[in-house]
Amino acid sequence: MDLELSEEQRLITETVRKFVRDEIVPLEADLDPDASELQPADHDRLVAKVKTMGFYGLDIPPEYGGPEIDIVTRTLMAIEMSQHRAGLYTPCYGVFGGAGLAQLFEANDDQKERYLYPTLRGEKHGFFGLTEPSGGSDPARAIQTTAVKDGDDWVINGAKIFISGADRADYGIVFARTDASRGRAGITCFIVDTDAPGFHVRRIVHTLRSTSYATELQFEDLRVPAANVLGEVNGGFAIANDRLSRQRIPYSAACISVAVKAQEMSIAYAKQRETFGDVLASRQAIQWMIVDNEIDIRTSRWLTVAAADKANRNEPFRTEAAMAKLVSTEAGGRVVDRAMQIHGGYGMTKDLPLERWYREIRIRRIGEGPSEVQRIIMARDLIGGSFH
Repeated sequence: MDLELSEEQRLITETVRKFVRDEIVPLEADLDPDASELQPADHDRLVAKVKTMGFYGLDIPPEYGGPEIDIVTRTLMAIEMSQHRAGLYTPCYGVFGGAGLAQLFEANDDQKERYLYPTLRGEKHGFFGLTEPSGGSDPARAIQTTAVKDGDDWVINGAKIFISGADRADYGIVFARTDASRGRAGITCFIVDTDAPGFHVRRIVHTLRSTSYATELQFEDLRVPAANVLGEVNGGFAIANDRLSRQRIPYSAACISVAVKAQEMSIAYAKQRETFGDVLASRQAIQWMIVDNEIDIRTSRWLTVAAADKANRNEPFRTEAAMAKLVSTEAGGRVVDRAMQIHGGYGMTKDLPLERWYREIRIRRIGEGPSEVQRIIMARDLIGGSFH
């Protein structure tokens, strides 16, 4: 792999960096420190600008109207897009658009007409329903939600938890057990309409994420037509697994973003803050923190880009994605923590974005599979076999 950016990649990353610096960061000065949305007028203005730049619809395949951007370049863009206060979970406040539920690109023509195309037009919104009260790290065994065939329908009963956006969604992708005897080979993926009888959603308590609720779902004799089976019956685990592996790459990139910004802030502050007659940057303790930050950032960056490169070449990348996710989330947390220490009391205030990053990056060690699961994934790939 060539570690140097191509001229095109350099131009794209510089363009995105400038966009964040000139368009996003100034708007945040007038927003609540925990805000996750822009004013509608600002949002629409920036969407129009992104479309003019040719970057709107990131992660949408070109044949569906998205930009022609390879996975490595997309990862480099993601590292730039999250370098602002709300960037960890709402990069550029969504003005670059996105693919929504990427699994729908594998839907049949009828499902695309009813769900994919309205989603791409912004007319419908969906949710991803995998995690259950019994656990989310091992869906092959943890899924207790059942779907039983009844005529031309499937009847779903069960529950999901920690589901983002389900209270505002028109539909969702829900995984249910359709064959109790087959483990991961007995899970099916369904497209579920949220206005169907038997679908219940409620917000649960705030998580560490700013201004964000998770939701809990209940399915009570929810009837789903057979036409809403996504993929093959009993083939749902592969759909979930592919999504999780691919999502870990941009997920990792966002953690690198806030670490990069926290490092920049720390160096600038250490150069101007004086204690005991000299600047903080002259203190060995501070120098070592900054060096450790840089090691964490560079390690995370190259592991994440390496995972993107393997995915881009259509080679197996599950281990690389797991390693990138593990390292970037844990290293990013260390960088933000050190940055807060360097800033002292100011690092604890909402005047700076550090305290928000500190809260939100802690979630990243759990989301998209906790650190322990990433180690299990890598161990299985490295040693071979499936261990209990």
